[in-house]
Amino acid sequence: MKFASRRLLQTFIALSLLSLFADIIYEGARSIGGAYLNLLAAPAMAAGILGFGELLSYLMRLVGGVAAQKAPSGKVYWILIGFGYGVNLVIPLLALAGSWEIALILFFLERIGKGIRAPPRDVILSEVTEGVGRGKGFGLHELFDQIGAIAGPLAISLALFLRGYPEGYRLALWIMWIPWILSMIMLAAALRAYPEPKAVIAAREGAEKAREAKLGRGFWIFLAGSTLGMLGFLYWGVISYYIFDLVKAGAVLAGETSLPYLVAMGVDAAIALPAGLLYDRIGFRAMAAAPIFAIPIAPMLLLVGGRGGLYASAILWGLTMGVFETIMRAAVADLAPIEKRGLAYGIYYSGVGLSWAAGGTIAGYLYQHGLTSGIIGFCTVVEIAALAAFILLPSRAKPLTIRK
Repeated sequence: MKFASRRLLQTFIALSLLSLFADIIYEGARSIGGAYLNLLAAPAMAAGILGFGELLSYLMRLVGGVAAQKAPSGKVYWILIGFGYGVNLVIPLLALAGSWEIALILFFLERIGKGIRAPPRDVILSEVTEGVGRGKGFGLHELFDQIGAIAGPLAISLALFLRGYPEGYRLALWIMWIPWILSMIMLAAALRAYPEPKAVIAAREGAEKAREAKLGRGFWIFLAGSTLGMLGFLYWGVISYYIFDLVKAGAVLAGETSLPYLVAMGVDAAIALPAGLLYDRIGFRAMAAAPIFAIPIAPMLLLVGGRGGLYASAILWGLTMGVFETIMRAAVADLAPIEKRGLAYGIYYSGVGLSWAAGGTIAGYLYQHGLTSGIIGFCTVVEIAALAAFILLPSRAKPLTIRK
């Protein structure tokens, strides 16, 4: 990759490392989120309610997107990003939680921070990667993300193997202070390298043009497909709760609680850059991969079952997430004019967050009542609908060029 200037390269590296350390924190915690609630004697519905943490995250992305859209200076962008990453300090505090209700609140606070920071950060990423191919740029950023997402569950697993059940859970969460400090260092480096995003300059110098810019039909079709895709994408909190049931039944070892998530993150990391390159090559058609990978997840987990079905579903889960986290983020930038890009990210993230929260709650309810066939049917039908929506997008070799 060849960046237009050293400053853009420095910004990209700092943001990528910032995401890496942040992912160690929250992906490590998410890998045992449902299991930790189970440990604290929470009902199965609580694992599904974790999906509302995703809802809060994605709704706050709308807040972050609107705030970034109206930002009078780059300082607002960086305040949003700084708050969003700084709030990750609640993860080590989970080790002190005395009840599942308190733990749930702390999980929600982390998700709120993630939501606020995402739109302004992705606007900056779309700017610094503009000259090298957005699919490639977002794919490489996702690769950094997933290195952290692998390291986090791996650290959790090591703590569980070393300290066992239940002490290992609290030790694993407490050591997350280390990546939090490193993430704050990377945040300062990114701010120093790129204090004023182009989107702020464009909005300030062309207020009338910004008001006239619109999100076109393609964006709304894309949004419909994305929200349906996330609705049928089985939320990991429910899978994690199911894994703990396997542990209690003796089907898997206690130390394996976070390993399936580690596998999923490894697959996500492996597919991120290839998915981005595929998007740069064939454009919107690449989005169809997400629902195709998602459809077999629930059958593998609940019908095939056992250790084999669990890890097979984790591989498919990682493939699906890799496509969503790479291609969809790049597509928003290509479907939205720069004057509306912050808002577009906010709308996109809010839509997929609402659908993922709803899907997680539905799956948690069905699992609690023993309706595993209902989970499989629901996920399959919704993902087929998502595939149909993506097929409606323009069939182009490259993404549609939008006025900027």
